[in-house]
Amino acid sequence: MSTLKFDEGRLMQVLVAPIVSEKATMVAEQSNAVTFKVLQNATKHEIKAAVELMFKVEVAGVSVVNTKGKTKRFGKTIGRRDNVRKAYVRLKPGQELNLSGEAA
Repeated sequence: MSTLKFDEGRLMQVLVAPIVSEKATMVAEQSNAVTFKVLQNATKHEIKAAVELMFKVEVAGVSVVNTKGKTKRFGKTIGRRDNVRKAYVRLKPGQELNLSGEAA
């Protein structure tokens, strides 16, 4: 799949934010994976290319989870949280990703 070419401007927008939580930290320690919030229409191949471009690491695989937003009350009104698409990016052995932007 390395022969596929993606628009570099699009790849810079695919990764929205890293997810730093207790579960994400546990997954990172067990399977050398990093968790990101990504665009709703991002594909696995785009996510892989974006991580390799931005952080200069080799990616072993990408798993994607779509989480539906919950309905919540805000006083008298009923609101809804946004839907979230998470990407679990597994790195190849020996690769490490620091969210400061440097690879080891």
